[in-house]
Amino acid sequence: MKVVSLISGGIDSPVAAYVMAAQGCDVIALHMDNRPYSATGSVKKAARLADIVSTRSGRSIDFRFAPHGRNQEINARSCNTAYQCVLCKRLMLKVAKAVALKEGAEAIVTGESLGQVASQTLQNLRAEQSGLEFPVIRPLIGLDKLEIEAIAKKIGTYEVSISGLEGPACTILPPRVVTMALPEEIHEEEAKVDIEEMVAFAVSNLHTIKDLDTSSS
Repeated sequence: MKVVSLISGGIDSPVAAYVMAAQGCDVIALHMDNRPYSATGSVKKAARLADIVSTRSGRSIDFRFAPHGRNQEINARSCNTAYQCVLCKRLMLKVAKAVALKEGAEAIVTGESLGQVASQTLQNLRAEQSGLEFPVIRPLIGLDKLEIEAIAKKIGTYEVSISGLEGPACTILPPRVVTMALPEEIHEEEAKVDIEEMVAFAVSNLHTIKDLDTSSS
């Protein structure tokens, strides 16, 4: 089975990608490039994590990255900022779905674990996936923080993931986020932007590992 695994520079998503790769899945690691709202070097960090996952799982990992910062700005400017995190994840899932359909992948993989952060409540996960009509696999959903960290340390991604954490991972975060979003509320907010254009922009500007040398990432 081929999957598109969303991968950040954090602890959880590389572990999720590893779990699926270790089960024999062909993994496309998709990093949503949040610059200028993420640290310099964030793309190379995600690529490094994907490389470690590939080595430890014994599977080839196809790393891709797509622009996300510009679309984050559109959401922040046009929508209620309290929904920023949910709208961000919805956009990531929509881009991942588009990549999956293009590449013949059968599912999206994410690194959420239930309730680990405020945005990962069951209600928000439901709202994020509402209307997607594509399988989303969350292999870490029932694990707690310590269990996930233990796997990360075992496979060698933990030290890379925690490096460069001097500032916030995302600087466009609003002061208050909704923790119990309803699908109808999210659809109302999403209707304020041209979501199809935003997805198309990200997919049309998709890059591969070969582009890293020419990117100030």
